Formats: sequence, C-alpha cells, structure tokens
Amino acid sequence: MAVTSSLNSIHISPRTPRTPRIPRPDVGDEEEGDDVELSLLNEDERLRSARDFQDHEPSLLKVEDASKLPISAKDKRGMALLCVLYLLQGIPLGLALGSVPFLLKEHLSYSQLGTFALSSYPYSLKLLWSPVVDSVFLKSFGRRKSWIVPMQLIVGSLMLYISLNVQRLMDDPANNVYELTAIFTMLVTFSATQDIAVDGWALTLLSQDCLSYASTCQTIGLNTGFFASFTVFLAFNSEAFAHKWGVPHLTLSGYLRFWSIICYIVTLWLVFFKKEDKEPASDADMSIKAVYKTIWDICQLKHVQLLIIVHLFAKIGFAANDAATGLKLVEKGFKREDLALVVLIDFPFQIMGGWLAAKWSRGDRPLRPWIYAFWPRLAFAVIAALIVYWFPKSPISMGFFILLVVHTVLSSFASTVQFVGISAFHTRVSDPLIGGTYMTLLNTFTNMGGTWPKWFVLKGIDVFSVATCKVTGAAVDVHATECVSDHGKAVCKDINGVCVTERDGYYIVTGICIAFGLLFLVAFIIPTARKLQRLPTSVWRVKMS
Repeated sequence: MAVTSSLNSIHISPRTPRTPRIPRPDVGDEEEGDDVELSLLNEDERLRSARDFQDHEPSLLKVEDASKLPISAKDKRGMALLCVLYLLQGIPLGLALGSVPFLLKEHLSYSQLGTFALSSYPYSLKLLWSPVVDSVFLKSFGRRKSWIVPMQLIVGSLMLYISLNVQRLMDDPANNVYELTAIFTMLVTFSATQDIAVDGWALTLLSQDCLSYASTCQTIGLNTGFFASFTVFLAFNSEAFAHKWGVPHLTLSGYLRFWSIICYIVTLWLVFFKKEDKEPASDADMSIKAVYKTIWDICQLKHVQLLIIVHLFAKIGFAANDAATGLKLVEKGFKREDLALVVLIDFPFQIMGGWLAAKWSRGDRPLRPWIYAFWPRLAFAVIAALIVYWFPKSPISMGFFILLVVHTVLSSFASTVQFVGISAFHTRVSDPLIGGTYMTLLNTFTNMGGTWPKWFVLKGIDVFSVATCKVTGAAVDVHATECVSDHGKAVCKDINGVCVTERDGYYIVTGICIAFGLLFLVAFIIPTARKLQRLPTSVWRVKMS
C-alpha cells in the first residue's frame, strides 16, 4: 500500500452506507472536518481523497436511502450460508481454545497449557498464505468454493481421525502434549484457510446495502460453534451433569464424529446445490506474486501501520482475564458443568450484542462502540481477579453464582460489541477485488493481538507463582518451583504432601496487563482510532497493476 488510489477505473461503493458529514459549530477539535480526517495522508493523497469524496457524494445519499429497504431473499439466504460456514469454523476453535484446555487442566501445568495454546496461532498467521487462496482457484468451480470445499473435507477427516485416537491421547496428556498440539494446530490451520475464503465470499455474496451484516453473521456463526464445542460439550461431557439431568453422557470421541459428519454433509451441499456467482471481470493482475506485492503496498500506508499497532497491543489489558480466569475458577473448585451453565445463559446475550453492535457501527463513526467497550472490558478484568481471589469453598451460594452469571454476561457483551465493531470496520474498508486477502490482513493482526500474549500470560503465571509442598507430620518443605511445575506437583504427591500456593502469579500478571491496557488505551488507541474512522474509504485502497 505504498501508493493510494481512488480506483477511478473500478467503481466500488463504500462497505457501509455513510452519511455525508455536515460541519457543525458545536464540534470541538476532536471531531473537526475533513482536514483533520486526512491528517494522516500526504498532500497528494489528500487531494485525490477529497476529489473522490466529492465525486461520490450523491451516490452516498442513495446508498443511505437504500439501507432502509427490506433485506432481499437472496441476502437472507446468503446470511444463512455465511452463518453455517462460520459455524463450522467455530467448532474446532471451540475445542482448541476452550474445552480441550479445560479437560487437560487437571493433568498439565500452565506452562504445558501454554504449549498447547500454540495450536491457535495459525488462525492469527493466515495472512502468510491468504494470497494463494485469493489467486489460485478453479474458475469453473468457483473462486471461493475451490478452497472452502477441500478445506471442510480435510477438517471433517481430521476430526474423524482425532475421534479414533482421542482416548489414547487423553489418557496420558503429559506425554502426548506435543502430539496433541500438532494435531490441533493442523485442525486450526485448515479452518483458518477456510476462513480466508469465507471472508472473501462475504464481500460478494451479500449486496452492498447488507455488507455491514457480514460481521453479524460471523459473530453468530463463530459464537454458536464455539458455544457448542465449549459450553454444550463440557456440560454433556460431565458425568455429574448427565446424571443430574438424565441426559446421555457425551464423549469427546462421539462429539468429534458427529461434527465430522455434519462437515461432510454441508460440503456435499455446497458442491451440488450452491452455485457461486461469477465475479466481475478485472484487468488487475491477480497472480500470487501480485497479491503479495499488494499486501506489501497496503502495509506501507501510514494509517494501516497505525491500525496494525493498535491491533497488536489492544487486547493486552484483558489478556490475563481471557487466558486464565476460567482455568483459575475451575482450579478453585468451580465445576465444569456450572461453568457451562453460565456460558449457556450468556449465549443469547452474545447474539443480541452482535446485532446491536452491527447497527451501532453503521454511520461515519464505526469505531465508536469498539472504543467505548474498552472501559467495561478492563473493569470486568479487575472484577474477575477479585472473584477468583474471593472465590468461596464448594458448594458456592446461589448469590455468588448469580454474580458469576451477571459478570460473564456483561463482560461477554462488551467483548462481542468490540468484535463486531472492528469486523464491521474491516468489512467497510476492504477492497473486494482482493477481499479474502484484505480482510485476512486486517483480521490477522486483530487475532494476533489476542493470541501472542496468551503464551506469555500462562508462562508468567508459573514464573511469578511461589508454592510450597507441605508434608503432614514432617518438617520438610519442598519449595516454589517444585510445586509449580508438573514434575514438582507429582513429587509432592508421591511423598504424601499438599501443594500450598504462597503467591499466585495470576494476580501479578493480571495487574501488569490491566495497567498496560489502561495506559495504552488513553495514550494511543483512542486518539488513533478516532482519526482512522474519519478517513474516506478510498484511501484504504491501492491500485493493482
């Protein structure tokens, strides 16, 4: 993105209908006119952007009026399909990021869980191969289906393979942690590749007036899949829950087999019953080399570089809460089935949050809800640490359980608002000509911002923790690391000792994360995001040769 272009040769409407800005006397320095909006651009870029905005002003009014029209049947079918495709991504992600770490927690240290957490990294690194997905395809079969179909077949086959070997792997996870990490890394990698194609298809599957709902479909689909693999599975996998409610006990093997079959069915439907619309012809060079060069040109734009910095560090403030609070609650004695029930109650609020955030993100300040949601997320991270600290001994009271439900619902609502808000902004500025790659470029750094701190958080908890092995009736203390590492806990157990935590690194890491997050939010994120959202859509595009 070294050179911006208004793409005069290819007319592309804005991703989200915009209302032309009218100067107001009551607006302060923070929300000035277009000269402030274009302050990130050089002189030549400002002239082109202003000319492009004036040329398209009448069409913007038409788009604004069109947004009030009812959603067409074709768009409704497209939204339903997107929800299903994103759902199939959420299933393996819910396993790799949610339920499997909970099942492994009883057998692995936080450092070993950090190793398994590496399996989620491909979802944040998919930019590396997204140009291949955008450039290589069978024209007769469909640009996006050429990748979605084989990826879903592979994902289904991998889940079937895991189902046949899961008992061996889970019986001794400490010695199989690297094999588990490798298998789930492959599963997430192929799901991430499918995501590249689906993101690109969303830009052409829906009409221009409904593009803002693409992020809502992503929220509904991914959250539903994650919910099924995390909440539903953990609940039905619990023997206590199955016995209490008289429902069948669900094994990980059976769950994986079920979704592998669903994956095959959806893939076959795509092959035989869904025809992909042909995309408009273009003179642009769509070779792999050209798309990689376009990525480099995009990354050279100053406003894109600022957005990347924001994404890489924006989630540090609540990284410890996201990575470790749930594990700490289970460690404190919170039952997995109760945790599943909390998330079950929370699920409808996530869907509602996604719908509201999509509506709030329309207009000329799409990042406003994303900015506002930072404050409650940081506050809820503090509350989460206090909940862990004051967690009562089992059984917990109904009042404390209600507190957990309310905290989870509100925290999740703020998280969903941020996710949909930033996704709507990405959809708005992405160029459909390289839709999969452009969306992946922006989403990659968003995902990476939440992924890269996780290993350091989990490792840091072990590093800052101090634990002692207390042996009843003996004046023997086995210090700190011997009761923090997996080996130390085993040694302590062998000598009939009990591990007593004297200093929990969770609170130290949480404090560091929240302090950094608050400082970075005030000093960098808020002023930068307000500038970025004022830039016209044309400056986010580059002209492909």
